[in-house]
Amino acid sequence: MPIRTSNKSSSKVSLGLPALVVLAGLSAPAAALQPLITDDTGTQGTGGNQVEFSYNQDRSRVYGETERVHAVPVVYTYGVTDSLDLGIGVEYTRINSSVSGGDANGFANTVFGAKWRFFESEASGTSLAIKPEIAIPVSSSREAEGLGSGETSGALTFILSQDVPFGAIHFNAGVGRDRFRNTEDNPNTTTKRLSVAPVWDVSEQWKLALDLGVESAKADNETVRTKFVEIGAIYSPSKDVDLALGFIHARDDESPKTKTDSATLGVTWRF
Repeated sequence: MPIRTSNKSSSKVSLGLPALVVLAGLSAPAAALQPLITDDTGTQGTGGNQVEFSYNQDRSRVYGETERVHAVPVVYTYGVTDSLDLGIGVEYTRINSSVSGGDANGFANTVFGAKWRFFESEASGTSLAIKPEIAIPVSSSREAEGLGSGETSGALTFILSQDVPFGAIHFNAGVGRDRFRNTEDNPNTTTKRLSVAPVWDVSEQWKLALDLGVESAKADNETVRTKFVEIGAIYSPSKDVDLALGFIHARDDESPKTKTDSATLGVTWRF
């Protein structure tokens, strides 16, 4: 998923265009299961390394305007212990907008994060984790272009993973805060997200997934809720490499609604 934050103006469009950019913008480090938005409790193990590359494309439509976003995030994760990961995520983004002056390109917020699995029961197949994340500010010019937040921002996600006969079900509950230098044009935003993702083990090499969720973003006493659905597939040619493909549709509850269609293609390498 994109690891950017985009609030180009104080209009209602800024809360919904594109959808999912607030908490998704802080979801890069310690991610364990491309291409999903919902994370799992998996970690790399002591001394384990993981690198994730992906290409993401969003197309958002609202008020007769269209915005296309092309993003290339790279995430590195290191296993400090069997149950604790540390990670860093960077992303290059290009925005193409039908609005005059809306085009932009550059690096989004660098995100540092951790994932701590604090409970695990082999008997029940249940595990719990938390994932705190911090986004490093971008420059004033990049904030104005919609490439990220100009003040330190953060998020915290609670994760539950449950093994089931067909594979696993993952549940996330998260809260985030995006802070901006120019709060008149970009009001600070508080977000909350709930999501659930069943993952089917089709074979030793193939997994199929469904990801469902809702995210609310509150700024200047206005709240916009966005619902999303994703279908994804993961192919593992070896135990250390995953290839992932996902398609996402999201829409908010404003009038008119912002609709966002996204596609993500990723590679995960563990070593």
